[in-house]
Parts: sequence; structure tokens; C-alpha cells
Amino acid sequence: MTATIRKLAVVVDEVHREADRPVRPPIRRAAALAVIRNPFAGRYEDDLAALIALGAELGDLLAQRALAALGGAVVESYGKAALVGEEGELEHAAALLHPAMGKPVRDAIGGGAALIPSSKARGGPGAILDIPLGHRNAAFVRSHFDGMRVLLNDAPRPWEILVAVALTDGGRPLPRVGGLTVDAVVGKDGLR
Repeated sequence: MTATIRKLAVVVDEVHREADRPVRPPIRRAAALAVIRNPFAGRYEDDLAALIALGAELGDLLAQRALAALGGAVVESYGKAALVGEEGELEHAAALLHPAMGKPVRDAIGGGAALIPSSKARGGPGAILDIPLGHRNAAFVRSHFDGMRVLLNDAPRPWEILVAVALTDGGRPLPRVGGLTVDAVVGKDGLR
């Protein structure tokens, strides 16, 4: 099955100042979004394999678009999220995000040892989708505990799912809460 995509969008933000201080280099975050028809909207289905396959397809498509929006920058953190319309289930979002989406995202950015943070929710058109972010190789890098909020004013409709992949070229601006630093990352177990 191929995703029935109604809409694609890319959102990029670039932080140059925080707390009236310069952020050098500026930190960029890009989220690529797809609005797809939910093949199981309005009905229960035991076998969600079709959504799992769509997760792999969308992981590649969205990661490539977010990466392009960053202009070839080295990706430091990533995240994924899905917002199901009212005729869908949270399990539909889980099927898209978990079993098969991670590998194509990692392949697109050249690897990643840490789990890709994710969130799933239900909402209607204009609902905010929170995409959690974490360092791609070491989950304990506190400077990269972050998030990106996105929305599309017309999605998701009741029978749709809004799916997103976010990539960044840095952590939070001006981090200072301690913990593992990027220069100390080993990146073998995805934790440190």
C-alpha cells in the first residue's frame, strides 16, 4: 500500500538570539509533515501491517525533506510524531511511528544510535503537534532535550493522520543545565 497523501509541508525555524544573547551558530530545526488518509479510520482492524509499511515509506520521504530544508547540515537531533483525526485510534499513530519508521530516518541522516523520541495524539484541524527531540546518538545529552511544535490549519480531518519528522543541527539555544555534553558522547548504546 502506498500512502494517500493530501498535503506535504516543511516548517523551518532558525534561532539567532535567545535571552537577548546571540546564538552562534544559529540553530535550525526542520519538520517535514504529511497529511495522509487513514486506511482504518472509523473501524477496528486487528492487523495494522499496512500502517507499519506506510511508516517506512513516510520515514524516508519526510526525513529527506527535512534534511533538504537544513541544507545538508549535520543532523544532531531528531524526533517524530503523529496526530490522528477523530475517526482514528492512537494505535494507528503507533503503527506508523514505531515498527518501521526509524530505520529510513536513520538511513537518510547517516545513522543514529539513540531511539527517536516520539509522540502521538488525537486532534482535529489546527491542533498543535508536539514533536519531541533528542540527540541522535546519545539519549542522555540534556542540551538536546527539546521539542518543536507544528500545526496545519486544515489537518488532520477526521479520517486523516498528520505525520511529522523533525531534524535539527543543534540542541537548545544557550544550554546550561549540565549533563552529558556532545563532545563526550560515545554513541555505542544510544544512551551515552
